[in-house]
Amino acid sequence: MKATIVLLPGDGIGPEVTTSAHRVLEAIAKRHGHEFRFQECKIGGIAIDMFGDPLPADTIAACKGSDAVLLGAVGGPKWDDPNAKTRPEAGLLKIRKELGLFANLRPIVTFPELLDSSPLKRSIIEGTDILFFRELTGGLYFGPSGCETLEDGQQRAYSTAVYTTSEVERIVRMAADAARTRRKKLTMVDKANVLEASRLWRRVTGKIMQEEYPDLQYEVVLVDSMAMHLLSRPTSFDVVVTSNMFGDILTDEASMLPGSLGMLPSASIGSSGPGLYEPIHGSAPDIAGKGIANPLATILAAAMLCRHSLGLHQEADEIERAVRKVLAQGDRTADLVAKGTASLGTAAMTERVLEAL
Repeated sequence: MKATIVLLPGDGIGPEVTTSAHRVLEAIAKRHGHEFRFQECKIGGIAIDMFGDPLPADTIAACKGSDAVLLGAVGGPKWDDPNAKTRPEAGLLKIRKELGLFANLRPIVTFPELLDSSPLKRSIIEGTDILFFRELTGGLYFGPSGCETLEDGQQRAYSTAVYTTSEVERIVRMAADAARTRRKKLTMVDKANVLEASRLWRRVTGKIMQEEYPDLQYEVVLVDSMAMHLLSRPTSFDVVVTSNMFGDILTDEASMLPGSLGMLPSASIGSSGPGLYEPIHGSAPDIAGKGIANPLATILAAAMLCRHSLGLHQEADEIERAVRKVLAQGDRTADLVAKGTASLGTAAMTERVLEAL
């Protein structure tokens, strides 16, 4: 097949890990006779430095005209001034809106070879396989917000969580459809005992599950309880659906189950158009340029790109098997070994994956 893939390396270690995934995609295309055309564009802090805008119009146009988008990471201390006119993260939020990407899929899977890399006991995490569906374009991050000065000189800031029925319906149905292909269990996480927006989530989700998905096991868990359960009984969850902010926090917490942020990919998709694929880790400016970043999350994101945007399921499986193979043969980057233990750098680990392919 022919496909156009936009690369958004971004900031920090983003360019390093994106290069690794790019090489893997080129290798898989050659192996299967596909023709992938790659176009690199700017986003985040580097785009602010070059164009004064974290998401230039040319980047938006290129992404909209592509079949899929692969993102590295955005942000860093250089752009952390709270008084700045714009921030790198604004580019990430905007590209999700521009592409209509309302669902963020984050698989949390433990690898047998890495069970001892997790801060949790092997007996707790072994067998964990959770697929999170995080709503991506509503809630606190996109509702009315601002900061105002009161008559007494104090400042008052506010951020408002806003959701509509249709926003909840579309991601719940997507999550429930996925649950039907897995272990047939859906967990919805909210804070309905306090928040009106969560009460809408509970009403809408309950109705959909009763009327359209009676074959699924359905449960509701409050977000504070979910934070505890992820650390005490993660294997009891299958597909989890939740709002934007809750999903953001819970999936970062859950990333510690496999032992490292460097192992976890994500996919942001909508009802049509290109999907956006990225590792869930940040730009890690403290190790940027040192050649030690773990590229596996971004390589696994490339596998998700093949599966969800290009429909290349065999190719996606091959990439994932290659990653499992290098782990099985003992290859590790610095984030996966004890301090002082020998490890592979970004380029060397990428070579091992390419060899495994």
